This record gives sequence, structure tokens and C-alpha cells, in this order.
Amino acid sequence: MQYRKLGRTGIDVSAISLGTEYLINIPREDVVAVIHEALAQGINYFDLFFAQPEFRDNMSFAFKGYRNKAMLAGHLGSIHENGQYNKTRDLNTAKKFFEDFLIRYNTDYVDVVYLHNSDGQEDYDIVMNNGFLETAQHYVKEGKARYIAFSGHTVSTAKQAVESGFIDILMFPISLVGNVTPGKKDLLNACVKHDVALVAMKPYAGGKLLQQDKSMSLEHWQTGGPKAEMEKKKQITPIKCLSYTLSQIGVSNVVPGCKTVEQLHDALAFFDATDEEKDFSEIINDFQQYTTGECVYCNHCLPCPSEIDIGQTIRLFEIAQNNMTDEIKSAYLAMPKNASDCVQCGSCMERCPFEVDVISKMEQASKVFA
Repeated sequence: MQYRKLGRTGIDVSAISLGTEYLINIPREDVVAVIHEALAQGINYFDLFFAQPEFRDNMSFAFKGYRNKAMLAGHLGSIHENGQYNKTRDLNTAKKFFEDFLIRYNTDYVDVVYLHNSDGQEDYDIVMNNGFLETAQHYVKEGKARYIAFSGHTVSTAKQAVESGFIDILMFPISLVGNVTPGKKDLLNACVKHDVALVAMKPYAGGKLLQQDKSMSLEHWQTGGPKAEMEKKKQITPIKCLSYTLSQIGVSNVVPGCKTVEQLHDALAFFDATDEEKDFSEIINDFQQYTTGECVYCNHCLPCPSEIDIGQTIRLFEIAQNNMTDEIKSAYLAMPKNASDCVQCGSCMERCPFEVDVISKMEQASKVFA
């Protein structure tokens, strides 16, 4: 397992973590099998937004004896009615289901309390100003929560939450289908600038990317942007989806939903995959989901005669532009070759499918890291 910092919390979390939305309404033994295998593979962050009693009881059973090895993320505002998921903005109801989380999971605290599923300015204002944020802050003071987070699918409100200074973590959809979502790049940069961890959800676009159907109708919650109609020219793998998501600046970890141990292994295969298996550039080309001149860190521009890892160099440079840290500078300096080794031959620019001005990027990176 590879680990990354969870933003300003400073905690090391598994780069591939686990979303649990597909572990509802299945036998307890199947839930336990997935959770225990995830723990055995080094996964230490689990998103747990469902509030149904059976779901929580099954999860509690699975985590028994492992609480100190798992970060549990609960959601303030996620409830159930008549056995089905629902969202509430009634604060007393939200509090009741939060307390139920602590009781059913047999724990004194959640590691992360999310202001749950907020989209649209009106809803954002309710969550941030009508008691939800204040309640989450109170839970932190009481020791019932360690960190405050925000989840949503709209760039404008997610960015407001990041820039508010009140949240430590943002959960937002990051996938191939949302590559050119308007404002997405600014949102990622804001996470870096404010040291807010980005937990990437929907890496498979709600499963659409992995389906056999070539035509995809995508909703707002699946793209993190406008609705979209797209065509797949070939089958897409979990590895390519996760490769894209984990390559994006600001991303701390990704929480794919896995219903079976086999699906979990399909996700974890990312760590042993070849560069060819991870290459997602052709998919973005097929979807026409790119902005000319914007690097997507795919390294299609290699090989470099100076042996520079161009994708990683540009990635670190773009992070450093917003938030230069000792960790980022150390990562840059640790590379065998860096931007200052560029001889401006231009071979990378001839190969780049996205028309990135690599030479200019290398010049800028050399100055930033000088």
C-alpha cells in the first residue's frame, strides 16, 4: 500500500481507500470479507455515509477489534427514512443519527465528520450558517470528532468551503469524465493552497466508466460538473480510472466503491500495474475531455533524452505554485533529474497529445524550485 498525507491533518492515509456504498443490503459475511481484506491490504480510511441500522451494525461487526487501525468518516445530515437513504437539514434529526453512529459503531468518536452532500448556494448557506458547521465544531471540542469535512458535487460551493478556513477535508468527484469541468482546476489549486485534503469520490463515475455500454449518460453527481453524454471507444479498466484520479494535484486518497473482494483486488491492482496499463491519455482524447495546453501528467511525452520525469515535474511545480512546502521541495529534489536538466530539444512537445508547452513549464519549474 502507498500512503499520502491527509492535508493539514498530517495523517498518512492509504492512497486507495474504501467507499462503502455498495456494501448495503448484502449478507454480513460479505461485508466482513471486504472490510477485513481491505484492512489486511493496508487500507485505513473508510467512508461510511449510510445510516440504515443493518448497514451500521454490519460495519460495526466488521470493524470490531480494528478500530485503532481505521479512520471512520461519518456524515452529519445523512439519515434513513422507511429503510432508504435520505438527506436532512433538520439539525435535531441530523444529531440523532450522528449519535446513533457512535452507538452502533461502539466508538466514542468519528475520525471525520462530514457536512453531508451539499450542492447549490442555498443549501451551502444552510449548512454553513444554520447550525450544521457549528455542531460539527462542537463535536470536535467534545472529542466526538477529530476533523471537519465537506462533501458535495458542485465546484462553486466546494471551493467556498475550502476557502472558508473551517474544513480540513473535502470529498468531491474526481474522474476521467470530469476532466474539463469548469473551475475544477481552480478547486484543486485551492485545496493545495489551503492544505485541505481532497478525498476523491466517484473515480468510476458511479460505475458508468466500467460498464459495457459504449454510450454514457452522466448526471451532475457523477461528473462533479454539468450533465454529459459521452461515447466510449473501448472498455475502460479500474486501473486507468484510478491512475487518472490519483494523478490529480491535491488528491490525498480515492474511495472507490467495492462490493466484493474481487472488486477490491481489481482496484488494488493499480499498485502493481505497468505504465501502459495506467495510461489514460487515449481515453481523455476519445472523450475530448481536455483543455489544450493543460498537462494531465500522463507522461505520453516520454522518453526524455535528459531522463526527466516530465509529468511528475509539472505536477510538483503546479502544486508548489499554490503551496510550496518542504515535502514538495524534497520530492522535487529527490528526483534523479529535474527541470534544470532540460536541454530544450522539443521532442516531448512533439509527442504531447495535449499541446503542452513543456519547455516553458520546465523553465518556470526551475525558477520556482531554485
